[in-house]
Amino acid sequence: MSNPLLSTLVGLKGNPRACIYTEPLWGLSMMLCLPYASVYMLALGLNDTQVGFIATISMLSQVVFAFLGGPITDKMGRKKATAVFDFIAWCVPALIWWRAENFWFFFVAAILNGSMRVTANSWNCLLIEDAEKKHITGIYSLAIVCGQFCAFFAPISSILVSRLTLVPAIRILYINAFVLMTLKIIILYFASKETKVGSMRLLETRDKNIFQLAGGYRGVIKIILHSRGTIFALVIAALIWIVSMINTTFWQVIVNKKLLVPDAMLPMFMVLRSILAILFLLFVMPKLTGGLLKIPLVLGFACYFVGQGLLILVPVDGMVKYPLLCLSLVFDGFGFGALSMLAESLIALHVNPDERARIMAIQHMLIMMATAPFGWIAGILSDVSRNLPFVLNLFMIAVGVLITFIYYRKNPDHSAELHGAAAEN
Repeated sequence: MSNPLLSTLVGLKGNPRACIYTEPLWGLSMMLCLPYASVYMLALGLNDTQVGFIATISMLSQVVFAFLGGPITDKMGRKKATAVFDFIAWCVPALIWWRAENFWFFFVAAILNGSMRVTANSWNCLLIEDAEKKHITGIYSLAIVCGQFCAFFAPISSILVSRLTLVPAIRILYINAFVLMTLKIIILYFASKETKVGSMRLLETRDKNIFQLAGGYRGVIKIILHSRGTIFALVIAALIWIVSMINTTFWQVIVNKKLLVPDAMLPMFMVLRSILAILFLLFVMPKLTGGLLKIPLVLGFACYFVGQGLLILVPVDGMVKYPLLCLSLVFDGFGFGALSMLAESLIALHVNPDERARIMAIQHMLIMMATAPFGWIAGILSDVSRNLPFVLNLFMIAVGVLITFIYYRKNPDHSAELHGAAAEN
């Protein structure tokens, strides 16, 4: 095949194939709910600050589970940890969101949902540990593409909301999320097998408990601190997470509450954003990842900056707001597609493979710690003006571009990126 990403998809085997081929079920479950998550909270009586606070609680919970994610992944195995914590992080909260009535339902669900950090660790290990390094960038691109394909089913959400009104429709979507996520967990469990590194770590950790394993983090932190590439990947990932969290939480709020876009139309904008992200990852990113990831990073940040800036400038009155929103999403979709893939790829390319689970656990913990306060901060800003969370995003994006230029100027050794990306072609 002429497209390297499609060639990678067809050639997938073993665990990468099981992980990628089941990923659309995550999109068809949770991604149908996400366009409404914040306005669903507002409809049940929460205010902007409380919505932001829930995002912060979720991040703080993720900090704890990210810390424990490495030892749990090593102790339980990649396959079993993914199954158990996918159920805890997504299936149980889906039932709570289904019956939610006030702030406390979302508070409890956010704490449980934070256990997704264990799965983020175990699933990533399951995905790439038995894969060739040259395919890592392509595999992460495929994971995002498969997750975004759910956008084509977003009209289902629109029809439900227009026919049943917001709250009853979203409750149905959360029941759908529970069923499909449970199905995904079962299929992935039986279609995958423990990785080679995972099997070795199971033997090595057999006589140790979770807290004894966590005690070995001091050495892992030293490994991270001695790798400039790992530190750079960590900082960039944290900035991308902050921007993504604020955008995910408050985009629907500004569009629905400030720009007065009807509830039923919200998923249609997500369709456009997802389609653009898919096209970007399929046809643009493979041409940009044949060497250093500097250019794709800068391009991704630049697209996100333009998209967020346009969103702030969209007028409340007149039909011109709809084409401007679409134009904003063109840049948003490209920026999201690029940066989501690059954040994970940078970490995977620079990580020490012998300590992948524990290093990625510490990295995710640090990323969540850096990200956590910004949900509450953005909520407070949104209560003042619904533009302000996106002004904050513009600042974070500018910092990301500056750090990218500084890193690639001062650090001549980029062998990990060159090896991983060049072989992709």
